[in-house]
Amino acid sequence: MSENRPTSFTCPLPIDQYPTVTLPHGGGGKLMNQLISEMFLKAFQPDETGQPHDGAVNFLGDSRFAFTTDSYVVRPLFFPGGDIGSLAVHGTVNDLAMCGARPLFLSASFILEEGFPMDLLWRVVQSMKAAADGAGVRIVTGDTKVVDRGKGDGIYINTAGVGELVSEDPIAPESIREGDVLILSGDLGRHGISIMTLREGLAFETKIESDSAPLVEPVMDLIESGVAIHCLRDLTRGGLVSALNELAMASRKTFHIREKSIPVSEPVHSACEILGLDPLSVANEGRFVAFAPASEKEKCLEILQSHPVSADAREIGTVVSTHPPLVTLETPIGVTRILPMPSGEQLPRIC
Repeated sequence: MSENRPTSFTCPLPIDQYPTVTLPHGGGGKLMNQLISEMFLKAFQPDETGQPHDGAVNFLGDSRFAFTTDSYVVRPLFFPGGDIGSLAVHGTVNDLAMCGARPLFLSASFILEEGFPMDLLWRVVQSMKAAADGAGVRIVTGDTKVVDRGKGDGIYINTAGVGELVSEDPIAPESIREGDVLILSGDLGRHGISIMTLREGLAFETKIESDSAPLVEPVMDLIESGVAIHCLRDLTRGGLVSALNELAMASRKTFHIREKSIPVSEPVHSACEILGLDPLSVANEGRFVAFAPASEKEKCLEILQSHPVSADAREIGTVVSTHPPLVTLETPIGVTRILPMPSGEQLPRIC
């Protein structure tokens, strides 16, 4: 006799297609978005109508706060321009900044594998402290777990963050308007390619370093200078392509960007050609895209270019229509093509 189970226990994902979790489910593309929307959001926030963002906005009395969390499993643990410790701090404070919040406090939880060297753990902890000091945030609580040898890949880190909103108007996907300009804060692809060249033992004349950095200062400067920022998104897993596709779907708008306007360094471009990667889909850890009215473009660029982390900021495109929600790219020869959401991150374990 068949068993009648409540519908709440029926898995909404097409398990005949993906009966087990795959690496692309954590890669920032279609499969990860499907996992989040069809599994987690339906279970934890079935009645929420707002669009997913880099953090959740909550009220505590008369104050408004943003809250976010992230986990870090990067391999290798140390790479040119950073390590898992600084990355964990930068990634979390950047998510808060994308909500228009000034980071205040972080938690730090460590999952350690039996046998992990204490000197390496000390390097990671000291790197986290330096990154937190540089971002103006305090690590105030945490947790430690140890797993059996061979079960944890050395070290994993989870950080959660709380920040106070400094913008009166919501900085979120639903605030994007037709006619907005898209402003990119700097060159693309350095974090993902830094990780990949180290893994593959590739050597270039110019060393490729990760762009991992806190984005709090330029974002706070934009907001406190009165620039009418509609939306912000940092370009992590899946790079610019995934971020723009997520925002296009969330805002129900079409974005048109120009490839000629998007900065990619020559070493990154060369590495992408060798590895068969698209630099627009490679992960970053110190870059973001801002949406603002066209009338604010010059002021926005002036402010961003005054900060070292966003000195190469460019206007790369516009919000051109409200239907259908997609991203189009004008190539250097003037041809326009659609940029679809990638299935998953081209480079696994990069953050």
